[in-house]
Amino acid sequence: MSLIGWMVRPYRRYAEFDGRSRRREFWAFVVFYWLVTAAIIGAFGRPMTVRWPFGYSFSLWLPQGSVGGWVSGLFWALSIVPFLALGVRRLHDVDRSGWWLLAWFMPMFGWAVLLVFACLDGSVGRNRYGTDPKGRMTVDMYR
Repeated sequence: MSLIGWMVRPYRRYAEFDGRSRRREFWAFVVFYWLVTAAIIGAFGRPMTVRWPFGYSFSLWLPQGSVGGWVSGLFWALSIVPFLALGVRRLHDVDRSGWWLLAWFMPMFGWAVLLVFACLDGSVGRNRYGTDPKGRMTVDMYR
């Protein structure tokens, strides 16, 4: 499958929370999401300066205005369910429950744990969530 195929595969498996997904599918979708977000910001964005106390300020390039806000909001709304389903399937591939996605709400520690899970290779062979998406097999002697 081509890289573009891996990038859009989560949209084809829109709300499929069962089964397993490879690292390639997960990271290709993350790259695709950020590339489209960067394109939206580039097309509809403009600089916004944020001023903090004591003279500290910085500029951000944000999608402002009615069109930029609507386009970025629509893309986020179209992508949130596939991203959650992909996250659950990715956790299933490393033999973890999808409830681990709630670790996202624990800043720093939870994010680090989810990053490690996203980077780990999936379990070889069949696990409790399905068959190996890479097609690797193990001999099950005690079946």
